[in-house]
Amino acid sequence: MIGLGTYAFFWQHSERVAHPLSLVGAFEATRALGVDLFQICDYAPLDAMNERELRAAAAAARDLGLTIELGTKGIAPEHLSRYLRVAEVFDARLVRSMLNGPGSAPTTAQAQTWLESSVRDFERAGVTLALETYEQIATSDLLALIAAVGSPALGVCLDPANVVARLETPRTTVELAASATVNVHVKDFAFARQDGWVGFTFTGTPLGTGLHDYAHLRAAVRPAARGINEIVEHWLPWQSDAETTVRTEREWTRTALDHLRRTP
Repeated sequence: MIGLGTYAFFWQHSERVAHPLSLVGAFEATRALGVDLFQICDYAPLDAMNERELRAAAAAARDLGLTIELGTKGIAPEHLSRYLRVAEVFDARLVRSMLNGPGSAPTTAQAQTWLESSVRDFERAGVTLALETYEQIATSDLLALIAAVGSPALGVCLDPANVVARLETPRTTVELAASATVNVHVKDFAFARQDGWVGFTFTGTPLGTGLHDYAHLRAAVRPAARGINEIVEHWLPWQSDAETTVRTEREWTRTALDHLRRTP
């Protein structure tokens, strides 16, 4: 299933715009685009919501016919336990996370211990924990950790853009992680020379216009055949002003949805 995440609304949620979009507003915008899946990922206000507010947001999503996934950072057992409770409120069947969280950077051994203490609760709840590929851990080490824990409720959230920062190639990461992938973050990206030709910037581009061979990812992972959801995100730099930035963000979302819908 194709979905949108909060990173597709990054600037629309931002306080840099005059009227930041609420979480329910993002739900409504997602539904208006004919999308039935939304991933609430690294959305700071979620952590501040009380039980009543969480249930109100979950009810709004259900009323719109949206399936919800969650995303956070960190794997400390108490943190994962809280997100498992939030997943129950939203009827979410997937929680994406990263090994490192606020104030927490476990060693590989500590990460394995933490995951082993938490993942059985995810199994019992029927919720999958997806650990994202990113620059703070080699993809091979992340896969080894997941294999060592050995749970059907633990897999990879595949985001080939992140690993470039540790000089891994997106294509190699896709091929390494394909069989363990349970969730995909969809974005395109490219390098550009900085002003003065000294160094490069690595930023997002509209899907299909950058360096990411998304057809290769789909061929390797086979998300549709395996029931793996594809969540659209953006790395959109701030444009000249808020109006231009928001308009561009919306255009990138429509471009990504069109690209995914017409590409086998």
